[in-house]
Amino acid sequence: MARQEEGERPARSPRVPIDLPQAAREIFEEGQVLLINKPIHWTSFDVVRKIRGMLRIKKVGHAGTLDPLATGLLIICTGKKTKQITDFMAQPKTYTGVISIGATTPTYDLESVPENEAPFSHVTPQKVKEVADSFLGLQMQVPPVYSAIKKEGVALYELARRGKDVELEPRPVQLYHFEITSFNLPDIGFKIDCSTGTYIRSVAHDFGQALGCGGYLSELRRTAIGDFRVEDAMDISQFTQWLKALEEEHGGKTTAG
Repeated sequence: MARQEEGERPARSPRVPIDLPQAAREIFEEGQVLLINKPIHWTSFDVVRKIRGMLRIKKVGHAGTLDPLATGLLIICTGKKTKQITDFMAQPKTYTGVISIGATTPTYDLESVPENEAPFSHVTPQKVKEVADSFLGLQMQVPPVYSAIKKEGVALYELARRGKDVELEPRPVQLYHFEITSFNLPDIGFKIDCSTGTYIRSVAHDFGQALGCGGYLSELRRTAIGDFRVEDAMDISQFTQWLKALEEEHGGKTTAG
């Protein structure tokens, strides 16, 4: 089965802020839309916390969660631009990734250990394409139990970790495009264009069920949100260098390494 590349979550060491002059800080308080290439194992809030700490402003938020094992485009809004977060979240998304068949996981990805192994010798490229095509259009999707959706004020993943039975209501989502990009069993590469609110982990799980052998999401990368593209995004180190350039431009002193 496919496995994620190695990586680590950001260290919890004390923050050393970049000493942006007030003139530079006002740029972010007035509002900026930042395109960040999220690294693997970081949560979306890890990115928000990192940027908020460097900018030392209160209003910083993201426009759509990426799971820790996912990489790719994360829109970060600062200052007055945080009012547009809901608008960005409503935009269609594009993802690439890999579904591994022949097993399932409780989380529908590699946050948990594969189980329920099943044979998949009956799976052919034609069958895979037929199943992919059947996912196109409007459908009712059941979200993963391990998700940030809240029930009576408590995140579902917290209830799941406590062993609580959670009854989930299906939600309407839409897949506009579902392309199979590679076929190397047990791994099936894909590209999906979808509406907001679509859980690709659930797509992977349901896809495996439709093939009759189970499946889970083993790789995921978000490549686009509306007209925004990951090719135009900065990673955290590039963002740090950009801030250093802003600091120098406005005559301040950078203290972050």
